[in-house]
Amino acid sequence: MTAGSRPLRADAARNRDKLLRAATVVFGERGLEAPLEEVARRAGVSIGTLYNHFPTREALFDAIFPERLAALERIATAALEDPSPWGGFTGYVEGLFALQAEDRGLNDAVAQRFPAATELNEASRECLRHTERIIERAKEGGGLRADFEPQDLAVLVWAMSQVIRESMDTAPRAWRRCLAFFLDGLRADAAHPIAEPALTQGQMIRIVERSAPRG
Repeated sequence: MTAGSRPLRADAARNRDKLLRAATVVFGERGLEAPLEEVARRAGVSIGTLYNHFPTREALFDAIFPERLAALERIATAALEDPSPWGGFTGYVEGLFALQAEDRGLNDAVAQRFPAATELNEASRECLRHTERIIERAKEGGGLRADFEPQDLAVLVWAMSQVIRESMDTAPRAWRRCLAFFLDGLRADAAHPIAEPALTQGQMIRIVERSAPRG
């Protein structure tokens, strides 16, 4: 409920709680494109009841994921407190992808596959606000190549979210091997000049919007 809204009746509050619990399970199993009818079925309510509480799919995301994304805050804090800047950076990236690998819905959320979910994406940006400092710290420590930018990490998140999504059922740890290759390529002592610049913020926004599911 938002501030100033009328409290729900007891039965309505119970239905809302059941929908949130069911949605957490269904999205975790099947991702953010899971049928809302399945959420309603598992909650034991009608699809009409679901829409009464959450008029859009994005409204349901906004009710579930911001709190769950708070785990990223803990991972970022640990990264900044790590005495090794490179260890903090790799720990942050590995921790982020481990969270994504545990939950298909969270994987989709971190990759911002539904940009219309405003609270969800604001929570994502808030949880990732330490990213720039983690990257700069790793560069200053001499471990991370000097030309790596926060936008490059966003691209890595998009790429790894796809690896996680496609391999989760068959080889749930395959992303770790893929990430190991990426991290070796990000070491300063392995770097060579790259002619192509990092994406701009405008390009990133357009890519996210274009890749979002339609309908």
